[in-house]
Amino acid sequence: MGKQVEAITILMADDDPDDQLLTREALEENRLDNEIHFVNDGIELLDYLYRRGRFAEPGAAPYPDLILLDLNMPRMDGREALAHIKADPKLRRIPVVVLTTSKAEEDILRSYDLGVNSFVVKPVTFEGLVAAVRTLTDYWFSIVQLPSH
Repeated sequence: MGKQVEAITILMADDDPDDQLLTREALEENRLDNEIHFVNDGIELLDYLYRRGRFAEPGAAPYPDLILLDLNMPRMDGREALAHIKADPKLRRIPVVVLTTSKAEEDILRSYDLGVNSFVVKPVTFEGLVAAVRTLTDYWFSIVQLPSH
């Protein structure tokens, strides 16, 4: 595997505090020196990306290198947020990985139609999550060449 040159910034949109905590712990378990930020729904996700509201202060919303997106969130779900992101020329190059409990074919097809980069079903065990996070970060930050921002 290639070597990570610098820490990467991950933005996770998920309304479940347990999933947020487990993802942070999975990153730590993999000894990945990544910065992770959390938002609870699609509206907060867009506020973060556009640096609005509580994210308006300089440094409050570092540009993400990867977005982990849950589909089922209150106020604005992941599908609607994904459509906004991929329709915006300033945001569409940010890789978005759907990380969700849904295995519905309709959700998979719709996510790809909206421009998602990957669709991953959340593992049911912590060990599975650790392995998934390791694979995702290896792929997106050691193998794939990303555009600079």
